[in-house]
Order: sequence, then C-alpha cells, then structure tokens
Amino acid sequence: MSDSATVSILDSYALLAYLGGEVGEGRVKEILHDASFGESRALMSLINLGEVAYITERERGLAKAQEVLAMVEQLPIKILPVDRQTVLAAAHVKANFPVAYADAFAIVAVQEHEGTLITGDPEFESVKDIVQIEWIR
Repeated sequence: MSDSATVSILDSYALLAYLGGEVGEGRVKEILHDASFGESRALMSLINLGEVAYITERERGLAKAQEVLAMVEQLPIKILPVDRQTVLAAAHVKANFPVAYADAFAIVAVQEHEGTLITGDPEFESVKDIVQIEWIR
C-alpha cells in the first residue's frame, strides 16, 4: 500500500449501516473490500466502536452486541486507540462544534490520519468545512 492510499474513517453510523444492511451498506462494503486488499485503509476510533456496541446492545441485547464485536474483529478495520492527547483533542472539537462527544473522536481521527469521514449522520454537517466527509445516506 502506498503512503497516498485512501484513508476512510468510519463512524458508528457507517458501521451500523454495513452491519444492518441499511442505506450506505454498499459503499462501506466497497471500502472494506479495498482495505482487505491493502488498496486503502479503514480506521475507526475505539470510542466509535463502543458506540456501535452500546447501540446494538440497547436495541438487540448483549448476546447480539458480543456477536457484532466478534464480527468487527474479522473486518479489515484498524481500531484506533484513545490516549490523553486524543481525548483532549476531542474535547476541543466538542467545545467548538455542536456534535456528540463520540462523534468528536471520529473528527479527530479524520484530522490525525488525513482521511475522509464515512457517515450518513446529519450531525456532521456542522464540521463539513474542517474535515472531508463522504455522505452515504
């Protein structure tokens, strides 16, 4: 993979669309296909993975959430760890834009990895001037 390979940052909306066969699933599938062959990189903040877990557990139960997490482990998505610097950067984003705290971690990931946010969440409209976004809705 070259240094100029496409970097896609998935938020919870994108991963849930893929897992649930919802609008946007096809595009996420393409991104994961390319990542599996090293043609691009698919990244996700650990905080956004946690968001997928709690949404799945709330809507479909703990067993399904555990099943989903096991499935995600098999996907070519690099889960980005969260350290003090990342937390403080996300806090800065949250302080300055009307986004959910978890979404601020996706924004920071886009900035740090010079990637494109893959989402259908309309909340990200407020940051479209500071990060590159590909809408899948």
